[in-house]
Amino acid sequence: MTALLLLVMVAHCIAMPMPTDETDKRIQAEKYLRHFYNLPTGLLRTRTSSDVMQTQIKEMQAFFNLKVTGNLDAETFDTMKLPRCGVPDVREYKHSPGKLKWPNNNLTFRIENFTPDMKTADVVRAIRKAFNVWASVTPLTFRRLHSGIADIMISFASGDHGDFNSFDGPNGLLAHAYPPSKNIGGDTHFDEDENWTKDSNNYNLFLVATHEFGHALGLEHSTDAGSLMFPIYSYSPGFPLSEDDVDGIQELYGPNPNMKVKPKPDAPKKCDPMLSFDAVTELRGETILFKDRFYWRLHPQMPEPEQTLIQSTWPSLPKQVDAAYENSEKDMVIIFSGIKMWALSGYNIVEGYPKYIHKLGLPKKVRKIDAAVHISETGKTLLFADEQYWSYDEKSSTMDIGFPRAIESDFPGIGKEVDAAVYHYGHLYFFHDYMRFEYSYRSRKVISILRANSILNC
Repeated sequence: MTALLLLVMVAHCIAMPMPTDETDKRIQAEKYLRHFYNLPTGLLRTRTSSDVMQTQIKEMQAFFNLKVTGNLDAETFDTMKLPRCGVPDVREYKHSPGKLKWPNNNLTFRIENFTPDMKTADVVRAIRKAFNVWASVTPLTFRRLHSGIADIMISFASGDHGDFNSFDGPNGLLAHAYPPSKNIGGDTHFDEDENWTKDSNNYNLFLVATHEFGHALGLEHSTDAGSLMFPIYSYSPGFPLSEDDVDGIQELYGPNPNMKVKPKPDAPKKCDPMLSFDAVTELRGETILFKDRFYWRLHPQMPEPEQTLIQSTWPSLPKQVDAAYENSEKDMVIIFSGIKMWALSGYNIVEGYPKYIHKLGLPKKVRKIDAAVHISETGKTLLFADEQYWSYDEKSSTMDIGFPRAIESDFPGIGKEVDAAVYHYGHLYFFHDYMRFEYSYRSRKVISILRANSILNC
């Protein structure tokens, strides 16, 4: 019975080739929902089966914080195609059913074989580092065995590898792990058809291993996109655990009395009434809104905003953005963090960056930019820092004379400071705390005041 439960808990991840028509698309979706959301097998094309399918799609959309419609729209299907872990998403995060956990805190592991993608020493280092992440927040210890049976057996394999959970080739199921129990419990398998690395290229072994060891210790998937236990792979350097991860593992094993590491904050919620933004910019017709380690992407053809880790898209950018603006004439977006700035052309970082913000002509005492916005009609870029702002002439690449000036004096009604700003068709939109001010640049007055997250359809 235990073996049967374990087999149910770890599902195949289905490679998702591009469908040739709507029928193929539905077949691929059905396979995904059967493996991850308990969609019954053998459904016929009836009204009842359509209702069941719609219910499972809604459950999947709710899990991934998509717009819950029950329809297999493009955003939902695109999410199904993302590389991910093979454990189902249908159970509540925190712990496995029945609170499966190891009966003692001193665990062993053994690496049965190695991937040719990396040096043996780098594989061992990634595995040890992954275990150390969990040890840093719990009383757990992990000792490596070189022979015999360990609590957690680790291997690399392709296709059918003997556990009735075949791998599916590149870019589908990356790995899977079994929850604590005897025999196969705790065992962790990595798909050898993936390209494993120690950096941001392809799939980082340390990050995937840390996620899978979370399952091997008893954790389920999280709905928090900022959590390591979120099922979709994303690259984020540094300490990988969020507060959600730490709460989950400590519910099972308790805290580490000597815990010194600080977990990452959870992913921001778009409809939190107190939500504020760090930076807002246009990017070739899209709107990009930065908050903590994440950004939301808004596009006129996208029904719902898409949330992504900054370093999943731009690994060489800092973890947090202070300000950003688009200069559409140059087809560039400038990103500010601290005393440095980066330039993007589309989604690609321009060579020669980062540069120091003082190259723009800002005084050395300015250590960060709070907000930036480009006014296309004038060719000027406004740079806000504390209670002042500067006007930068993009054509001459010089600061205008007579600046800095007080924000409160020149933009009455928006307050003394600005967190983010963006320009649309004669109107400036200033963000400060959880408020958004629509400001007429021509008449120099506030037109309306809304909550900041109203831009995210909240």
